[in-house]
Amino acid sequence: MELSVQALIFLFSAMLIIGVLATKFSSRIGLPSLVLFLLLGMFLNNYVFFENAKLSQLIGIVALVIILFEGGTQTKWRNIRPVLGAAGSLATIGVLITTIVTGIAAMYILDLSLLEGMLFGAIVGSTDAAAVFSVLGNKNIKRRITSTLEAESGTNDPMAVFLTVTLIEIIQLPDSSLWTAIGSFFWQMGVGLAVGFLLGKATTAVINKITLDASGLYPVLALACAIFTYASTTAIGGSGLLAVYVMAVYIGNNDLMYRFSILRFNEGFAWMMQIIMFILLGLLVFPEQLLNIFWQGLLLSVILMFIARPVGVFLSMLFMKYTGKEKFFISWAGLKGAVPVILATYPTLAGVENSQLIFNVVFFVVLTSALIQGGTLSWLGSKLHLTENMQASPFPTMELITLGRSGAEIMEATISEDTPATGVTLQDLTLPEETLITAIIREGKVITPTGSSILETGDTLYVLTHKKQREQVRAMLFGNKKTKKPEGKIEKKQKKNVNK
Repeated sequence: MELSVQALIFLFSAMLIIGVLATKFSSRIGLPSLVLFLLLGMFLNNYVFFENAKLSQLIGIVALVIILFEGGTQTKWRNIRPVLGAAGSLATIGVLITTIVTGIAAMYILDLSLLEGMLFGAIVGSTDAAAVFSVLGNKNIKRRITSTLEAESGTNDPMAVFLTVTLIEIIQLPDSSLWTAIGSFFWQMGVGLAVGFLLGKATTAVINKITLDASGLYPVLALACAIFTYASTTAIGGSGLLAVYVMAVYIGNNDLMYRFSILRFNEGFAWMMQIIMFILLGLLVFPEQLLNIFWQGLLLSVILMFIARPVGVFLSMLFMKYTGKEKFFISWAGLKGAVPVILATYPTLAGVENSQLIFNVVFFVVLTSALIQGGTLSWLGSKLHLTENMQASPFPTMELITLGRSGAEIMEATISEDTPATGVTLQDLTLPEETLITAIIREGKVITPTGSSILETGDTLYVLTHKKQREQVRAMLFGNKKTKKPEGKIEKKQKKNVNK
């Protein structure tokens, strides 16, 4: 059915409204929101005919870039640095093992050739960053496990893309060299890491030094740089998705002008792209086609969830210092999402035989993975005693947009036991000029700061200062690895308290 422009605009707005409301509904019933987005797309299939796989692939890739950029900026380097070895092994060896086990099963269950079976395994072999970020974002799973899963999901897409593209090439050109493919893999990874780091550094410098007329342009500039990173890296044969994630992690872990505005804009835009992407992918599938492969899809889903993914996790983490419970949870958290569905469009566009069958089964596997695994993650984490109390982020910042280009900002920071300002009164703090503590949040209550106010562990401070003085303020309040421990009134006050 062909719709008018007005009808399309109305449909688009309705999709976004329903998608936003679906996130609230999904959190209450414990299901990932992407399940509802996919189901909404399948429902709209009854009224809107859409089968443009190329357009879906383009929108999907742009959405993945935005989602990876948002997830990367929220990733703390101090959290993922200890788990890089495990995450890297999962993202490469784990994906390869999962691909092989799933591919062999698909060959027999779907009556495919060995290469076609392996192609199916490669498409569903990786975890999905959008699914993992959205599902783990509101769960109180231990930070170490969450960091491992986030780092894996952010870095294993390149492996899945490489395997998918390579297998399609071998299917179409049987004389293709395997050694050339292996060399191409290392080139893609190396270029992705290098370009991502360099452009992350360049983007941070540009945002911090450039003066724009409107503060709302800074988030647009950051997002444009992320898309440029993907495009430029892909143009020279590197892994664009890996470059975007590395670039985002670098930006998110360095001082950034208008940081709060950029992060909040990215969060909202990433949610919008998730809604659009999953609904659009749902439009590509007809429910009756899923019914035709129900048993095959269900069997492959069971094999992937209970055999292929656990085997890949336990073998790739064989020498890692993780408990059996942690490895089991990581294997169960191998959520599938947009990446497999987008990769499933590659065989269709390449004209691979049985591509429609592969696409339908991939979609079924994604749906069951999000429904079963995503819906039980929180419950499983509690049963395995892998949960912990959530801790506040130490240094988020919020710009005073009304001050325009004055360079002022409000820093939000939480006092911990080992910070120099603990137990010190505000009048004894040696802060830079034109710096003011505007509010203290203690146990959920707002305390008006006075000179006699004593800072306690767990207090959240809102500090009005100039951006150029942020490092000096941090050193005075919390200490800084790059600066010496602040001397003077703070230390004197602490010594008095000790003597008392």
